[in-house]
Amino acid sequence: MDLALFPYFLVSSILLTLAPGPDNLYLLAKSIADGAKAGITLAGGLASGIVFHTCLVILGVAALVKSSPIAFTALKYVGAAYLFYLAYGAFTAKVADTKTASNTNDGTEAVVSNTNNETEAAASNSQTTNVSNGQSSIKSSSGETSGFAIYRKGLIMNILNPKVLLFFLAFLPQFVAPDSESPGLDIAMLGAVFNLQAFIIFSIIALCAGKLRGFLNQGPKSQRILNRVQGVVLLGIGCLLLLF
Repeated sequence: MDLALFPYFLVSSILLTLAPGPDNLYLLAKSIADGAKAGITLAGGLASGIVFHTCLVILGVAALVKSSPIAFTALKYVGAAYLFYLAYGAFTAKVADTKTASNTNDGTEAVVSNTNNETEAAASNSQTTNVSNGQSSIKSSSGETSGFAIYRKGLIMNILNPKVLLFFLAFLPQFVAPDSESPGLDIAMLGAVFNLQAFIIFSIIALCAGKLRGFLNQGPKSQRILNRVQGVVLLGIGCLLLLF
């Protein structure tokens, strides 16, 4: 890797990640709707897709996709179809009725208080078991009940976008020295750096957007609106993928 070009690569990578785009828009909507934890999990999935694209650039698959209109178009349509599927899930997501939950809690408060002590130890043991097994749970507005489901969503969104693949095919080799003895290794290192800075920036965006959740998500009506915003964003990304 040409160390003289590295500062330019890093600055370019940060500016490209900060530029308004589909990933940032959906990350904002997701974090506001479901909180910073869900947003950071999604950011991890989006950033992991960069590793996948970097590997395809090294293996030459990216060049093959670029030279094959059929492969590019097929991947584009599959990616758009997945985004439309996610949009449908956001539009049809069920929202818990907080008023009903509140009335139920009032009617059962005495019973719950009597059983709290008995269930506390069992709950604690259950949580300990889940943590020891490496499981994490995030309840989101879109019906996802695990962190892995949200992570997988971000990963697949990135993987199925052929424009991201072609971007890395054009971008990463620009910062590899022409006389490099191991260009594949250089591209892998550049991809790792891009992945790391993207995850950090995405996580900061998720944390900042997550702080707005308490102000914007005040009940079922607000949650429905936020779900629809997610759906509109996903629909928009899918349409842009098809049109451009």
